[in-house]
Amino acid sequence: MESSRESTAASSRRVSLGGEVVYIRAFDLAYDTKRQRIPAILGQEVQDYLVGPSKPGPKQGFFYRPQMVTLPPRMYQSSVGPLEVSIAVKIYNVGAVSIQVRTPFEVSSIEELVKYYGLSLAGNSVEVEVVQLAEQVRRELEPYLVRPVPILEPGEDYTVFCIYQLPAAPEGIQRRTEDWLMENRRAVAALLTQESNAGRLSSQEAAESTERYLTYYESDLVVPDWDAALVVGEQDSLEEIIHVMELANVQLAELAAYDRVLDGALEVAYRDLSRPRRVGREVSRNLREIRVDMARLNDELLNITKFFGDWHLARIYQCLFSRFHLRDWNDTINVKLRTLADLYHLLHQDWINYWMVVLETTIVLLFILDVVLLLVGL
Repeated sequence: MESSRESTAASSRRVSLGGEVVYIRAFDLAYDTKRQRIPAILGQEVQDYLVGPSKPGPKQGFFYRPQMVTLPPRMYQSSVGPLEVSIAVKIYNVGAVSIQVRTPFEVSSIEELVKYYGLSLAGNSVEVEVVQLAEQVRRELEPYLVRPVPILEPGEDYTVFCIYQLPAAPEGIQRRTEDWLMENRRAVAALLTQESNAGRLSSQEAAESTERYLTYYESDLVVPDWDAALVVGEQDSLEEIIHVMELANVQLAELAAYDRVLDGALEVAYRDLSRPRRVGREVSRNLREIRVDMARLNDELLNITKFFGDWHLARIYQCLFSRFHLRDWNDTINVKLRTLADLYHLLHQDWINYWMVVLETTIVLLFILDVVLLLVGL
């Protein structure tokens, strides 16, 4: 009996952290989606995404709920052993989808979580599995897409490490998550920056990667970084936090997609400037469409985050907004849009000047012809 208790205690010491890894990847599929109900994809019925409030206080319902499907969990032989993997796909009306891959973990220390970045499932990496699934989703959603992309881009990925229960303090009392973070700051920073050896990180990098942490209760914690985040709390309370991270990642994917569109439009504009006499209605129409697209993008991207009655979620989103440099992305796109408009304004002005010269030459020729006719008549 005594040996059994000792074995249980040893096992408890070996497995001190339990939770779930959530791999999130967003893909731009089209210019827009048709505003109609999608009945099913991937053999599953499509439902509205719903998540209830996990904290007391004044609330307002989610303004935007994407459509989603959840696939049945599957067992995989992975690089860390047998794992049960669950996958969910969310469809956003900005022409994007976000795929979540979730798998549980049990580790003895936070340093062991770094190996989950290179996780392989049945011989393929998580990234390959997700891209293949996204391509299948794109094909099935094609009837519901407006101007779908010809080639699926890699997308934007984000990894969330969810810890449901921290190890107790040596005295056996429940410790504050903020104290735990301060004790393990370098290890957490190494996890967020994918460093297998925490000792190699400088104190400056460890502080920068973890400085924007947020807490609500003494028992929860959110540490967001550029590529990954660490979240601590009860399992039922973390769903809405993951959803906020997913929304910010979708915004980043859409901004990156429109940045690529503008890069292509600028190349065309530079080519048009080299041959100004080829300007026609198509050029003006393309510019007008791009400007309308950008106005729609800004409106739609803002709409999918108008749900913050929960100020803690709003703080998390603002932190992610800063970490992802979404404002910088948006400013860069607006600068490119203004540059594009200025280039076509110059092109249009050159076109007007060309025709003015043609008209003035025509008037002079008509005047000379009129004088010649008068002289011949006399």
